[in-house]
Amino acid sequence: MVGFVIVSHSGRLAEGVVDLARMMAADVPIAAAGGLEDGGFGTSFEKIQAAVERVYSEDGVIMLMDMGSAVMTAEMVIEAMEGKQIRMADCPIAEGAVTGTINASAGMSLEEILEELEQVGAQKKLS
Repeated sequence: MVGFVIVSHSGRLAEGVVDLARMMAADVPIAAAGGLEDGGFGTSFEKIQAAVERVYSEDGVIMLMDMGSAVMTAEMVIEAMEGKQIRMADCPIAEGAVTGTINASAGMSLEEILEELEQVGAQKKLS
């Protein structure tokens, strides 16, 4: 089953998104990688890499990032873990986590989930 890593500058935000996704798809491997080791705001290569390792399987991992350096640090982790099936999704972090984990729970592949996540950012919340 495809796993997920939530990368945020805030540990609380990452944990909250994980909690939300688990309410909808409790069986899907998902890990938070938010904030710095000392609890401060920022992104940590080591935290992201450890989170990927916790949820990794041959089905792959999708990372969802909040902004800025979270994207850059996630890219660095992918480069360091060359040969592993790890991808980033460009979508809103909360909506993407819920949609992605539900789709993973339904047995969709990494590529199928990424295709679905491309549409998540285009959905309007208000008409």
